[in-house]
Amino acid sequence: MTSTQFKLDLDQFIGTALSATPSELHPYFEAFRTLYTRKLWHQLTQKLFQFFENPLARPYRVDTFERFVRDFENKINQLRLVELGVKVSQDIDNPQKHLAFLTSLLSRINTEQSKEAHVLLLASIAHAKLLYGDLEGTKGDMDSAWKILDSLEGVEGSVNAAYYGVAADYYKAKAEYAPYYRHSLLYLACVDPEKDLSPEERLLRAHDLAISAFLGDTIYNFGELLMHPILDSLDGTNHEWLKKLLFTFNEGNIGKFESLAPLFPKEPILQENYAFLKQKICLMALIESVFKRSATDRTMSFQTIAQETGLLKEEVEYLVMKALSLKLIRGSLDQVEEKAQITWVQPRVLSREQIGGLAKRLEEWVDKLNTVEKRIAPEVLTSA
Repeated sequence: MTSTQFKLDLDQFIGTALSATPSELHPYFEAFRTLYTRKLWHQLTQKLFQFFENPLARPYRVDTFERFVRDFENKINQLRLVELGVKVSQDIDNPQKHLAFLTSLLSRINTEQSKEAHVLLLASIAHAKLLYGDLEGTKGDMDSAWKILDSLEGVEGSVNAAYYGVAADYYKAKAEYAPYYRHSLLYLACVDPEKDLSPEERLLRAHDLAISAFLGDTIYNFGELLMHPILDSLDGTNHEWLKKLLFTFNEGNIGKFESLAPLFPKEPILQENYAFLKQKICLMALIESVFKRSATDRTMSFQTIAQETGLLKEEVEYLVMKALSLKLIRGSLDQVEEKAQITWVQPRVLSREQIGGLAKRLEEWVDKLNTVEKRIAPEVLTSA
């Protein structure tokens, strides 16, 4: 194609666009003509992003991408190209056309030169398949994306967000609570919830994170979630009690748990799993009890553990064995003496209150050292 022939095609595209779009969008198309003619690809890419972000442009984004951007897509940054393509694909409602658009774009990018673009596109295709109910296809594309992502360093936040976002949604669809919890927190670490998520999306994310924290069979430390501002989305809503319940679990507070239990029917899945939640709060009470003790005071009688966890004494042995099997603690059981010797408790992300308690214990430890030093120092000096 000669430059003259292309100029005619470009003029035809611009002319059609100017006659079919609102006058507010006309400056964009005039800028497209100028920047393309001058081969200012970076500036043209930036102008396209501005155009695609304009609400008035939404009905014209697919046509602009297919008739205009494709003519120079190999001249612009491939990651930016994919970001534009993913944004445009959101306007295609037909499932087959939506997937065909994304897979066609995947076939045209240089995946070796831009691995980030490859990951972003694979994650976007996986998300589209998830929306259309293809869980197997979603998992396949997720795995392919992760193999690439895991080998990269210094990846842009938008790329990480795309992968962790679709991974979280996949595990939510599978009702796999612990993987959802981990991937959802990683997703939130890659975005700015206040800017990138609507109030409704923030509320849903906070709700789902709370439910997954309760029901995840390997989640026994809520500190990271409790300190995340996403939980503020629950304030003043019908779900605010879930936030209180999270703090209750983190404290291992049996009394507060029982006072909140009448609210469980509001979340039927919690009511259905009441027995599991009761065991979990008892385990959390055991962990908290061990954590608050000094390293020299971690041999606990079954009677003490029963009092701390609200269980019958004959139920304590099973609870400690469960904690040992989950690697929440390390130690040994003396069934004859009815004692548990705890040598280690799982590292945790601490809440501010727990950090305060730890600081107090450190102060007490320093005071003891100072007392020993004052007692020993005169003896050392005298003998010298």
